[in-house]
Amino acid sequence: MSVADYKGKGNIQETPFGYTLSVIGGKWKMLIIYLLAENQTVRFNDMKRRIGAITYKTLSAQLKELEADGMVNRKEYPQVPPKVEYSLTAKAETLLPVLEQLCEWGVKNQNN
Repeated sequence: MSVADYKGKGNIQETPFGYTLSVIGGKWKMLIIYLLAENQTVRFNDMKRRIGAITYKTLSAQLKELEADGMVNRKEYPQVPPKVEYSLTAKAETLLPVLEQLCEWGVKNQNN
């Protein structure tokens, strides 16, 4: 189905497009997914350092939402200091071709 198939069918949040936006929408989620796709497994502090402007609280909240939506795996190691690693789930990996297309669009249009 296309976006046009859902035109005029009620609340947009109830459409597949609305669902997709609820999972990856916002300022940070696609950046987190992109970072995990590029690096396979990333520790929390390394992710914070690579993203930059995000706060620890916001990064933690975004990762919890992505985990709840089945997009991110969280693996905690029982050691001191605590070690937590994040990686993409198989569900998130199905989204990577779409993100690649978005990147290609950015390459073509960034300087226009």
